[in-house]
Amino acid sequence: MTKCFECPRKCGADRKNSVGYCGASGKIKVARAALHAWEEPFISGKNGSGTVFFSHCNLKCIFCQNYKISHEGFGKEVSAQDLYGIFARLAELGAENINLVTPTHYADLILPSLQKFKKHYNLPIVFNCGGYEEAEILKRFEGVVDVWLPDMKYADGNVAKKLSDAIDYPQKNLSAVCEMKRQQPKDVFADGLMKSGVAIRHLILPNLTDQSIKILDIIADNFGVETYVSLMAQYEPFFKAERMAEINRKITQREYDRVVNYAIQKGFANAFVQDLSAADEKFVPEFNLQGV
Repeated sequence: MTKCFECPRKCGADRKNSVGYCGASGKIKVARAALHAWEEPFISGKNGSGTVFFSHCNLKCIFCQNYKISHEGFGKEVSAQDLYGIFARLAELGAENINLVTPTHYADLILPSLQKFKKHYNLPIVFNCGGYEEAEILKRFEGVVDVWLPDMKYADGNVAKKLSDAIDYPQKNLSAVCEMKRQQPKDVFADGLMKSGVAIRHLILPNLTDQSIKILDIIADNFGVETYVSLMAQYEPFFKAERMAEINRKITQREYDRVVNYAIQKGFANAFVQDLSAADEKFVPEFNLQGV
């Protein structure tokens, strides 16, 4: 890696000698690698998802629940061989899949480890990301990633700018998800687990249910109402959210019901929902270098 253009930031950083906009250098950094039971049921399954949390992030969400690793960069540098070992250990522990959380800024660095793993283990690879991706970079993962699990956060660029410093998020997000659907057009399940396909996550934010409604329209118009959608109620005002009055609270039952009811009216057949009790710090992973 010389100058970095692996995400829509196109910051051009020399990550061998410095860091990119995301905060990452030219070395892979991981904060946690463990079985995780709190993903969607079709990801976690019975044994848990083999979840690898990568440090740093190309989004700057002011409400990020994982801010310790995304903003503050907590983690440990690992080699490509180390990373393969992490994947292998999770497989031996009985992981239902290998779940890469926020891996975009390490795209080229992690590909060799993934390709090696695929040769030796028959487990789905899940690409779990914020949805702010460059479609051309995602093409490198064709034949490697089985399940795409992107966010679709914002329908309005001004909201994306205010909350994540990414005014072009809606355009880049839609282009990225289109590429994911091109690679995995069919959703395939076995024993209740997604083995290949695309599932879209949307975190409902306080005072922003209009954004949620627009996101559902975008999904329906571009991918159809059969698309697997996870409507998340787990928002809490983490990190810097307390500084912004309009998002400095959990969502209400009324807000969540508005979005869920719209999804039903729209005809979404595969929408996963949460109880508002999901908005609890106990569901936030502890970043302590477990498994690294």
